[in-house]
Amino acid sequence: MMEPPAAIASTAPSKLALVVDPEPDVAGVLRKVLNSEQWNIVHAEDNRDVLRLVEARPYDLIITGARTTGTEDVELLRKIRRVRPHVRLIILTDQSTPTDVLTAMRQRAFSYFSTPFSSESLAEMVGIATREPAWDDGLELVSATPDWISVIARCDKQTADRLVQFLQEVSDLPEPEKDDVAAAFREMLLNAIEHGGKFDPTQYVEVGYVRTRKMVMCRIKDPGEGFSLEEIHHAAINNPSCDPIRHAVLREEQGMRPGGYGLLMAKHLVDELLHSEKGNEVLLIKYVPSVSAA
Repeated sequence: MMEPPAAIASTAPSKLALVVDPEPDVAGVLRKVLNSEQWNIVHAEDNRDVLRLVEARPYDLIITGARTTGTEDVELLRKIRRVRPHVRLIILTDQSTPTDVLTAMRQRAFSYFSTPFSSESLAEMVGIATREPAWDDGLELVSATPDWISVIARCDKQTADRLVQFLQEVSDLPEPEKDDVAAAFREMLLNAIEHGGKFDPTQYVEVGYVRTRKMVMCRIKDPGEGFSLEEIHHAAINNPSCDPIRHAVLREEQGMRPGGYGLLMAKHLVDELLHSEKGNEVLLIKYVPSVSAA
């Protein structure tokens, strides 16, 4: 008697992404990041179509179209949350305000991009959205106005990248200063998450962002025991002038990952960088250049 044929494993994609009428460059990013063997991409004509499709079945990831405003996409997110409370949604928009970004954070958008944005940044964020298993408790907006934001963030790199993107969207700094603040903030945030939080997802860092007419200030407080700057010989900032790579040798001896330049780089990107006495709290200050009257 012949034995029954072995069951053939299904090769159908196991995850669904819903995308609103993407621009060619966005479509290219999604085809590259969302592997066709694992992901099936469904296209929607507009936000109304998205809501109809989401009500009919669950999706793992939703990406809005850049032709809608941030306000419209946040309203869509509110409606989706009533039906699918845990779905990841990335907002793309060509009309945005800081208030839209903060409201998106409150409604637990996964990320937010206003045009123009780089394909590389979008690809990285979509990749994070496909990999991070538990995401919707990673960021909590404690209080916020466009000028004063308080957030707690989980101690993992993916959450740090999400927070940096949100704060870049809120920022109204001119481009050179905006990039400097973002880069310095990211380095100090990763330091806090790695050295203070030990990449422990049960631990959180406190983050504050304050914008005045004359400056931007970022505050980061980690849950660690702190340190003294004189004690961190594995950081490039403490290299003697006669030995500019001493920290790299020390990091290798201690089994640490390559790096150690974050503190030194951040110090050069902002105007002031201050640590608390305990060492687990840092302030970054960037002064805004005056704009002379015409």
